[in-house]
Amino acid sequence: MGASRQPGRCRVAVLVRPGLLPMELGFVHQLFSLARDAAGESLYDVVTCAVHPGELRTTTDFSVRVRHGTEALAAADIVFVPASDEDYEPRTEPDPELLAALARIPEHARIASICTGAFVLAGAGLLDGRTATTHWNAAERFRRTFPQVELDPSVLYVDEGSVLTSAGEAAGIDLCLHMIREEHGATVANDVARSAVVPAHRDGGQAQFIRRAVPEPRSSSTGRARAWALENLHRVLSLRELADLESMSVRTFTRRFRDETGLSPVQWLTGQRVERARQLLEETELPVDQVAADSGFGTAASMRQHLRARLGISPSTYRSTFQPGRLGGDTDGAATA
Repeated sequence: MGASRQPGRCRVAVLVRPGLLPMELGFVHQLFSLARDAAGESLYDVVTCAVHPGELRTTTDFSVRVRHGTEALAAADIVFVPASDEDYEPRTEPDPELLAALARIPEHARIASICTGAFVLAGAGLLDGRTATTHWNAAERFRRTFPQVELDPSVLYVDEGSVLTSAGEAAGIDLCLHMIREEHGATVANDVARSAVVPAHRDGGQAQFIRRAVPEPRSSSTGRARAWALENLHRVLSLRELADLESMSVRTFTRRFRDETGLSPVQWLTGQRVERARQLLEETELPVDQVAADSGFGTAASMRQHLRARLGISPSTYRSTFQPGRLGGDTDGAATA
């Protein structure tokens, strides 16, 4: 039997298969287990389950013993389907036992795949007519197998509401943090990222493949400029100013910045400013104008535009999600929102 759910906690079930990648199982447990509320209480219970519990082989020289069966899916609020080396074996029809297991997932639950776990979701028809992603190396085979799915192999993850997909292993980490952030806010997600020593936020639309994720030997990094920018987000920051901090030309700085982050400096700065605005809206009662100024957007109108583009909602709606008692206007003036 699955472990009983603690009151108030969200139940996460990780459905693993033979040939699983241990890292993908591990980081789901690690990240969600680190999420805690202001009182230090765990926000999630995480269990591992399988169609046939017992000892499952992995892609390494050790196996994993799984105690829970698919009854864990019936009690889940979130279900993760990590990759398996079986995903690379051509199949004419989905595994009927796997389909039966997925059918046990409650209607309210969100279902997320990591890497080629998207093949399982697509095989069950959960991605029909939706946009999804998977590891770039499996993209063409995915397209041939599931033409009814709108595949975007150029992004880290796709959030379709009830169904989410992510690219490779590192993108799965981004997806976990995204889901924690959406449910409990930037502060909780940032604390989880800090504890796990991983980047707090990479936007889902960021490219999967970064040509040089690690700087070349003896080459200068843009890390000092990024750290300084985070301390000065409230200021107007120019490329020239950032490049000077690293003693580079603007052209060289821009190229190396993209090599190291996968984003242009402007894209990265905008993302950081959105995160700062989110944190201030969640944790403070500052007027919208002040939030916009402190996060570097300059005006409430500019901040509103960027939040709508990234989150699809206004500052007032976002704030009311995390501060339900605060209702205010959504104007360009100093109204609290």
